[in-house]
Amino acid sequence: MEIYALCDEASLKRERVCLEAFIARAKAAGADILQYRNKIDTPQKVARRLEEIASIFEGRVIVNDYPELASLCDGVHVGQEDLARYGTMPEKAVESLRKIVGEGRWIGLSTHNAEEIEIANGLAIDYIGLGALRSTSTKPEAHVLGKEALSALAKRSRHPVAAIGGVRLDDMIDHVRWLVVGSALYED
Repeated sequence: MEIYALCDEASLKRERVCLEAFIARAKAAGADILQYRNKIDTPQKVARRLEEIASIFEGRVIVNDYPELASLCDGVHVGQEDLARYGTMPEKAVESLRKIVGEGRWIGLSTHNAEEIEIANGLAIDYIGLGALRSTSTKPEAHVLGKEALSALAKRSRHPVAAIGGVRLDDMIDHVRWLVVGSALYED
């Protein structure tokens, strides 16, 4: 399985880990994708952090929830609620996102159930995030699927699948391409 690192600004602050140390841990774990999520700062601060990440991480950098900043990196990841901000129909929302993000950059979409996967199968996106595998402190409200249900749902996706939510570096999940690890990179 491939590693997709999730760098959450609030978690960096809470864990007292600097960005460089997190990226070093992500690289050591073999991550070739790093998603930057920042729900606490202004878009200007998010942009500066993206530029910093892109200067020290050699892999693909994805920004969470800021398609207008995708020109600073390799793409955007959005949740179901975020997608609705770009259009009333999912297809139109993805078309709008593509215009903002640009050709050649990735669009990822979080999914949580069979219905959302079926809708995603008809969208011009590059991958789906699927979960939650386990409960997490950053999204305690997330519905936990567990490995068997996540694997069964992942099999239904026509897009590559990134397992999200409480994922550990040693997890093995059928039909999943990436393990999205965040807090697992803080553990020694």
